[in-house]
Amino acid sequence: MAQNIYDQPDFFAGYSQLGRSVEGLDGAAEWPALRAMLPDVGGLRVVDLGCGFGWFCRWAHEHGAKEVLGLDLSEKMLARARVAGPDVGITYARADLDQLSLPQDGFDLAYSSLALHYVEDVARLFGTVHQALSPGGHFVFSTEHPIFMAPTNPGWSIDAEGRKTWPVDRYLVEGPRETDWLAKGVVKHHRTIGTTLNTLIRAGFTIAHVEEFRPTDAQTAARPELMEELERPMFLLVSARR
Repeated sequence: MAQNIYDQPDFFAGYSQLGRSVEGLDGAAEWPALRAMLPDVGGLRVVDLGCGFGWFCRWAHEHGAKEVLGLDLSEKMLARARVAGPDVGITYARADLDQLSLPQDGFDLAYSSLALHYVEDVARLFGTVHQALSPGGHFVFSTEHPIFMAPTNPGWSIDAEGRKTWPVDRYLVEGPRETDWLAKGVVKHHRTIGTTLNTLIRAGFTIAHVEEFRPTDAQTAARPELMEELERPMFLLVSARR
């Protein structure tokens, strides 16, 4: 079973204060790029893998999705999602993505935002998602970029002139990484870009688009703190088709 860090009180309290937790999709800098990779959700059957507070589930519902299923391991996240409503049109359920089962041909779109780096056996998950999608179905997801996740001690290195760089080590050594982010001992699973894409291909997917997220000029003008994101990619965004 995957680590359920989001139900730990200290982690959940810290996560609840993040901009993306308070502002929803508009508080996530990568959302415009991810949204551009999505099909028109009108009339689609949608599953959100790692739905969190349910922001995307509600967005899909508001944009005409026929059915929306939000899955998350955290009871605290699911409780917050249910409270936010609506009372009909969205179903939330607890699920471990490492042990996930989904009905065959049950969905037209599988979506996941910043959850897959918590999954150890991503090959199993990709196979599960592939069989659960209808022919031509879409799989759109974001995950922490492997350059961001790979370092033994992730963090900025600042030289004598104040320039920030992001040292990378053990990039080709895949496997778990334990870091202290919002709480101690958070476990994520590092994979190279090649491993992620090739695992999708072996599962039967066709890669439609890959993006290493960078903020736009408009975003950096509005939020100058995002300038540091130009030094290294923080998120990997992928769109694939069944």
